[in-house]
Amino acid sequence: MAILKTYARLWADGLDHSLPLLRALTGAEPDLLFRFHEIQLAAIGDFLVIAGPPAERAKYAHASATVVVSDLDELSDALEAAGAVVTTPETASPTGRFLYARHADGAEVEYVEWAPELVRRIVHREP
Repeated sequence: MAILKTYARLWADGLDHSLPLLRALTGAEPDLLFRFHEIQLAAIGDFLVIAGPPAERAKYAHASATVVVSDLDELSDALEAAGAVVTTPETASPTGRFLYARHADGAEVEYVEWAPELVRRIVHREP
């Protein structure tokens, strides 16, 4: 299992106000734009913007980062061996599948295994 990408999470009311600055700072367009329930998400550079009403954003605020891994099953084994607790079980998403885990030290992280086409396009930058 390998870590493929790590995103800093940014919280916003809407993407319209967040993306212009991030486009300027990163010199890039978003790699991903999608909805998940009442939340809009945009991955741009090393930022993941989580936008929506404050009450909806609060449902995801317990995690300090989003980490893309090559194999969620192997990750689950490593987390268990290290004493981590899965706080949100594996769930399907528009990008693949994810889970949330609280490490033994108290840090909570969202771990995502992307669909293969996203890994090729975003991580390996293949067309």
